[in-house]
Parts: sequence; structure tokens; C-alpha cells
Amino acid sequence: MDAEERELLEQTLRKTMSGASGPGLDASLSDLGWTEMLAEEPGTAVPLVFRLLGETGSHASVLNDVVMREAGGPPGWTPVLPYTGGLWVEWARDGHTDGRPLDPSLPLRRVTSGGSFPVAEGRRALGWWLLGTGRAMLALARRHVLDRHQFGRPLSSFQTLRHRLAETYVALEGAEAVLSAAGDDATSALLAKAAAGRAALTAARHCQQALGGIGFTAEHDLHRHVKRALVLDGLLGSARDLTREAGALLLREGRAPRLVEL
Repeated sequence: MDAEERELLEQTLRKTMSGASGPGLDASLSDLGWTEMLAEEPGTAVPLVFRLLGETGSHASVLNDVVMREAGGPPGWTPVLPYTGGLWVEWARDGHTDGRPLDPSLPLRRVTSGGSFPVAEGRRALGWWLLGTGRAMLALARRHVLDRHQFGRPLSSFQTLRHRLAETYVALEGAEAVLSAAGDDATSALLAKAAAGRAALTAARHCQQALGGIGFTAEHDLHRHVKRALVLDGLLGSARDLTREAGALLLREGRAPRLVEL
């Protein structure tokens, strides 16, 4: 896929995701050839689709497809996935959950026990989703501080807010670099999701401060992205859990894995 084809695909996906979510988006992605893209060009399809899910605030059951592809299982199955705190969940393809959803806007269904599916590819995919969510929050905060004034000055002129948004930008750029450099091994996937989860949580914290009280309201979109970041961070291991796991790995092996050859 050349640059022109990729740009056209991104425009089509963004338009599709802006108008649909859940099972409806699953059907639209299927019509666009998601299954074929995942099989033939996963290095292009996964970062693009999952990042756009974050940026648009939509959702689909495509994580199931990524996990099942890595496991070598049949497409269309719904794997049981680990969640932080010792929980197990399913991403319900039918869009329905039980009475205790982790997030009312996501079809994550709690189950009593789990399986042993490989999760490296799923962690990388969730990392791109978290990155897109973080970028959506940063865009909302940036627009707010440019448009609003306080004490006769634009909010963007206040150094504290500038520093918060700059720190958010640096965290997101760093997470994207780690995701782009991550190889096919489980350790690099672990590190990539941990970096993306930490960056998304940084974005949630700083962008909420930049938006102030309006960011908590149901009328503003920020709270939806904050909830999404918190829930996705816990899926397949939170940033805190994965950082601890990486530390244990470092102590056990006595060396740090190299993500990039300089």
C-alpha cells in the first residue's frame, strides 16, 4: 500500500468511524475489507484502525480479531481477555453486556474465568488505541485554551497550561515512537502498551486541568475520552502492572531489552 492509498484509506475509515460505532461499525469495517487487511497488511491495518478508533471515540470488536489471529484461531470467535485486578472480560460482538459494565459505552462483559490466549498483538493494538484517545483529548484541550479567555487574556498565554499541554504532547510522541519501534516479541509489546497507557493517563490528567469544570460535564466530549482511556489502560494489563512486570523481567534477566538499534 503506497502513501496515496494509505491516505485515502485513512480518510474513508475516519469518515466511517465518525458515523458508526459498535456492531454497526463492525459491519462497515467488514465491508471495507478489515479481515483481509488484517491478514495481508497487519503492520498498516492495526495502527491505522486502532488509532482512528481512539481519535474518533468510536469502538468495534476488532481487538477480538487481532487476538484470535495471533492465537491461530478461527475468525469470529470471542476470546476471554485478562483485565487488571485479576478480572476476566469478553469484548461482546453483539454489543450487549451484563448489569455491571466496566464502561457503559463499551461492550466489555465480565466473565468468571479466562483462557491462555497470547496477548502481544492485542497489547500493541490497544497501545495505538490509547495513543489515538490521548491525541483526541489533547486536541480538545488545545482548542479550548485557544478559544477561551480569562482576566482579559487567552488561556493559551498562561504558562502553567502551556507546560501541561507540552508535557502531554511529549508523552504522546514518545509513546508513538515506542509503538512504531516495537518488534514482534512479547517484551516490546508489553513496553509499548505501558508507554501508551501512561501517555493516555497523562493526557487525561493534564487536559482535564486545562479544561477545568467544563471537562467534567456531560455536554463536553472530554469525559468520554477520559473514561475510555481508563478502561482501555486496564485491558490486557494496566500501565502500572506492565511496568512492574517489565521491572521483574529486568531483574530476572539482568539486562534491558533494546527496542531500537542506534
